[in-house]
Amino acid sequence: MSQQASPRQYRAAHLWGADGWQADAALAVDAAGKVVTTSGDMVETLGQWVLPGMPNLHSHAFQRAMAGLAERKGRADDSFWSWRETMYGFAAKIGPEQLQAIAAQLYVEMLKAGYTHVCEFHYLHHQPDGRPCAQPEAMSLALVEAAREAGIGMTLLPVLYMSGGFDGRPLAPRQRRFGHVVEDYLRLLQTLRGHENDHLRTGIALHSLRAVPEAALREVLASELAKDGPIHIHIAEQIGEVQDCLAVRGARPVEWLFDHADVGARWCLVHATHLTETETLQLARSGAVAGLCPTTEANLGDGLFPLAAFQDGGGVFGIGSDSHVSISPVEELRWLEYGQRLQTRHRNIAARREGDSVGETLWQAALQGGAQAAGMAIGGLREGARADLLVLDDSSPLLAARDEGSMLDSFLFAGNTPLVRDVMVGGQWQVRDFVHRDEERIAARYRATMTALAKG
Repeated sequence: MSQQASPRQYRAAHLWGADGWQADAALAVDAAGKVVTTSGDMVETLGQWVLPGMPNLHSHAFQRAMAGLAERKGRADDSFWSWRETMYGFAAKIGPEQLQAIAAQLYVEMLKAGYTHVCEFHYLHHQPDGRPCAQPEAMSLALVEAAREAGIGMTLLPVLYMSGGFDGRPLAPRQRRFGHVVEDYLRLLQTLRGHENDHLRTGIALHSLRAVPEAALREVLASELAKDGPIHIHIAEQIGEVQDCLAVRGARPVEWLFDHADVGARWCLVHATHLTETETLQLARSGAVAGLCPTTEANLGDGLFPLAAFQDGGGVFGIGSDSHVSISPVEELRWLEYGQRLQTRHRNIAARREGDSVGETLWQAALQGGAQAAGMAIGGLREGARADLLVLDDSSPLLAARDEGSMLDSFLFAGNTPLVRDVMVGGQWQVRDFVHRDEERIAARYRATMTALAKG
C-alpha cells in the first residue's frame, strides 16, 4: 500500500483570516490541495503578507477580446443597448477554438491580478447561425479547458436564454446562438455536471427576466438539477429594463422575482442596480448575493448600487469583472467605494462603524460573497477549504512601513502598481514572481487568434 504524502507546510509572517491578520501563521496543504490542520516544521516561507484568493463572481469570457472596441460615439445617445449591438457583432465571429484561446488569456490575467476562481456566465452556446455545434456542449467545454490550462477554479454557469424581451418576442438573428428550449438546456446542464471536480462546479444561470419567460423559469427551478448549486441571474441593471418589466409584468424586476421564486442564499442577483428601499432590504434579508461589477457598470452607464443601505440590512455582496474592461479585484473594490463617495459626497462609506477599515471591510465581504456565489469551499484559508492564496510583494515601496492596521487599505487605495507576487490555486503555484507558469504560450495563441478575428 502506498503511503499518503504528508501535507506541505508553509509559514506566513501575516496571514489574513476570518478575524483579520494572524501573525507568524502556519498553513498546511494536503495532496488534494485543501487546507488541513498544521503539524511539524514549516518548510517554506510564503512572505510577509498572505491573503485568500478572490473569487470573481461574474464573467463573460469572450467579451475580454472586445474591450476597447465600443468606445466611439454613436449617432444617438450611447447606452448599454447600443453597446450590446457591438457585442453581438463581435460574438458572431467566435467558435470553440477562439473562445478557448480568449478565455485562457483572460484567466491568466485574472490569476495575476488576484482572482483564483471565476463564475463564468456562459451564453455563447451554438454556432453563429443558431445551429447546435456537433457536440452540443463544445463551447462550454472550451471554457472548462481554458480554466484547466490557466489553473483557475471555475463555477460554470450555462445560461438559459429564450426570448428577446419581456413581451416574449423571438430571439433576433444575432441572439439565436444563445438560445435553448428548456429540455435542451437541462440536458446540457446534466452533461456538464458529469465534468465536476474540486476545481469545477456547475450551476444554473437565468439570463434575465426579459430573456426567460415565467413558465420556463418555473420549469427550470422545479427540476432536480436546481435542487442544489448556485443560481445566478442578471437583474435590474438598466432603467429601461425596470420600465419594461413594470409595463408587461406589472412589477419591478426584483419585486417580481421575489414574488415568483424562492430566492435565498444559493442565488446571486447580478447588478441589481436599480432598487427601491424595500427591494434593497428584501434582497439583503434573503441571504442572496448581490453580484456587483463596478467597472463594467461604470463603462456601460448602468448606475450605482445602494451599498450602504444594503450593508446596513445585513446584505452579502461579491465582485465580478463582467465584460473585462478591467481585470482587477483591487479596481472593482476601489470603484465600488469611490462610486459611493461620488454619490454621497462623503468618504469611507463601506466601513459602517467608527474605526473600521474600508479595505478590510470590502475584501472580507467580497471573499464571503464570492465564495457563496461560486458554491464552493473557497474564499478563506480555513480547514477543508481549497488552498487558494495570494502573496503580496513586500518589497514594493507602496507597502513600505505598513502594518496590520493599514495593509489592506494600502493594497486597495495606494496606486496601480501590481502587488500580487505569487498565486496558488488548490495547492499549486500558478504565478511566481509575477509570471504565470504558461503565459508566453497562452499569450502567443491569443495574439494569433485576435489577428485572425480582425481579418475575418
